[in-house]
Parts: sequence; structure tokens; C-alpha cells
Amino acid sequence: MSKIESALDKAVAKLPALKNSVKARLCKLWQKLSPHFDKVKKIDYATAKEFTLKYKWRILAVLVVLYAGSKAFDYFFPATGKTGGPQTITSVVVEKKDIPLIIEATGTIISSSIVDIRPMTTNTVKTIHIKDGQEVKEGELLFTLDDRNDRANYEKLKALADDSQKQYLRAKELVAKNFISKAGLETSLANAKSAQAAARSAEVQLSYDSIRSPIAGRAGIINVFPGSLVQASNVVTTATSSTATSSVGSMVTITQLNPINVQFVVPEKDIPLLMEGKQADTPLKVKVSVGNDAKAVYEGEVLVIDNQVDPSIAAVRVRAQIPNEKMTLLPGQFARVSLNANTLKDAIAVPSEAIVISPKGRLVYVVDKDDKVQSKPIKVIYEYQGTSVISGIESGSRVVVEGKQNLRPGSKIREAKKQTATSTPAKAAAPAPETK
Repeated sequence: MSKIESALDKAVAKLPALKNSVKARLCKLWQKLSPHFDKVKKIDYATAKEFTLKYKWRILAVLVVLYAGSKAFDYFFPATGKTGGPQTITSVVVEKKDIPLIIEATGTIISSSIVDIRPMTTNTVKTIHIKDGQEVKEGELLFTLDDRNDRANYEKLKALADDSQKQYLRAKELVAKNFISKAGLETSLANAKSAQAAARSAEVQLSYDSIRSPIAGRAGIINVFPGSLVQASNVVTTATSSTATSSVGSMVTITQLNPINVQFVVPEKDIPLLMEGKQADTPLKVKVSVGNDAKAVYEGEVLVIDNQVDPSIAAVRVRAQIPNEKMTLLPGQFARVSLNANTLKDAIAVPSEAIVISPKGRLVYVVDKDDKVQSKPIKVIYEYQGTSVISGIESGSRVVVEGKQNLRPGSKIREAKKQTATSTPAKAAAPAPETK
């Protein structure tokens, strides 16, 4: 405390010296300016007129600049107390509600499963059991190849397997009576097993002559005819886009259409929102529209989110599944997807047109109980299709939507009258709904 007191005493002691120094500087300044004040007193009308005519354009330019600066200052920094007549506006009362967070994307309709039907052996087609574009079930017979040779081979090996089994059973009886050795029994068992394996192999080879559908779906165009030679060495090229499979070398292509998938990409900036929604218990929902038909909307669920981001497009692939009972969707169609990634609980939402962008940031005009507006700075959290979720105002606030162009804080307002049915002939002609 002694140090503080001594410092204060020194400061108080210096005050008279500081006063004298300031007084001396003011006296010197007055001595310099006093001759100029004497000149101002000597200015008469003729001198002022001559000066004005000589520098009239410069004076005019200075006045224009001052006037423009004054108007600009009033526009960007309006006076709080300035009020005028009541201005007509349209307002809404905001309430807390749940707002879904929507991610919009474009994608492609793809099949859940596509299978190229190819032969496993070189043979000729005997019978075709389906037609072009036919709906087939899983396991349904599609083609029958010429099986005469394979069937004969199977029957021969099956007979040998049956005979080997009988010989093995007789050998067991002879061993029990000590007519043959155990080594002979083991040899008989080995011959029986070998014959049975050969018969099963022949049976598998015979099954290749009956080609069945591995999935349920729709058959495409059949590329073979009865009598056509098909070979197991045909090569099938699969498209890298995962939207279709080439039918080159295939007998027919089976495409599963119900349910069907849609594949799209989500930008990298929306991935945190997407992953946060995925961690919820309920699956992510999607709405899909195809082509220009915005009325037909298909609802489905997200199946999988890819495990890596494609760096070439800075996005992640997402695949969803949608029902297709009417078979109106086909692989390869362009699709518009709306993904409900999450939901904001108890959010304050206003029409986006109610937000004013000023040099100080974004704000809205709030109407108080005296029908006067006050500007409230806000922060936009989320915006989608004309609705913005904001923070900075309370639930129940009355926010100006239309007529805010000439408003200033403190302006008096009045609500615009709602348009009645008599002022709109088209609506007036419609019959009113009956009330019971």
C-alpha cells in the first residue's frame, strides 16, 4: 500500500505542472490563429462574391459529395428515433416446431440384382421355356440343352455306382464268414465310393443342360434360338457404372425390378449430417421422382453408405431401395432424390424472404406490442425451399415478411388486409365446402 500511496502523491504533485504546460500550448495556438480570425472579419460582400464565382464548380462538387454522403449515412446507419407514417406490411408469428433436414441429390435407378445367363458347357439349345420380357421366378426353368450324351453318361456311371455298392455289401457278408480278407473289403468300399463320386459328377454335368433362373425378375431379350450352339467360353463385359450389365455372350439377362435401387452421391460438406442421421435407430428415408413426372414420388430407405469418399468428385455414394410394384421404374433412369438426414427439434423457422441482409449482417424486423418494428440480428442455421431455421428471436415473435424494404427501427406499421374471395373471381367461382 505504501508504494501505491507514494505513486498517487507523485501524480498529484505533477498536476500543476501539467496544467501550466497545457495552458502554454493553448496560448501559442491562439497567437497563431488570431491573425486569421482578423482576416475573416475583414471579408465583405464583394470579396465573398468574387471567391464564390472563382471556385463555384469546386463548391458545387463539395456540396454534392456532402449531400450524397448524408443520404448514404442515413441509409446504412438509420436513426433509431426516426419514424414516419404507418407502413403496410405482412407478418407471421413464429412458433417452435420440428424441421426435417433435407439433402437433395440426383442419381440413377439401378437394379437390385442383374444376372447374365450363360451356359456352363458347349452344347446346342433344345428348348426355350420363356419369352422375351417375361417375369420369371427363382429356380424357374429357362432353357434346356441337348442332354442325350450327358444323360447316357450319367445313367452308365449311376449303374456302375449301384453295382459297386452291391459288391461292397456282398463283401461285408463274406468277411463275416471269413471267405475274404479285410483288405478285399476295403478295396470294395473304395471302388463303391469312387463309382458314386463319378455318378454325382455326371449328375452335375447333366444339370448344366437344364438352365434355371437364379433370381426372380424380368427376362430381357433372348439372344439364342432352338438349335443355336452355345459355348462356355463366351465372355461377358460388365459395365463399370453398376447400372447395367452387357448382354454380349449371354443367352438372356434377368433383372430384378421389385424392389429396385437408386444410387446417388452426397457432397462432402453434407457427410457429417448424413452420418449423424445414420446413427439413429430408424433408417434414413428417401423420396424419389423420376424424369419430369414430379407427381409420382416413390418412398424408400437407405441401404448403404459407401465406406470412402470419391476424391474426384468430393462426394460419397449412397444406395437406397424403393418399391416398384407397378414395374414403372427401369434401370438407367435419371432420378431426383430427397434424403431426410435428420430433424431439428423445437426450431424457429421463418420464410426466407423475411431475412434482410445488411452491412452489419443478417437481421429480421420484429413487431412489438405498439405496432413498431425493431431490427433483430439473427443467425441462419439451415435453409431449404423458402424456409430458414434461425436463432436470435424467441418463439411467438411477430416477424415482418413483406413490405420491409423501407422499414427502419422504430417505424410504425399496419398489417395488410387479407385478400378476400370477392376480390379473386377465379376462387369465388369455386363452391364452398359444406360444414356439418
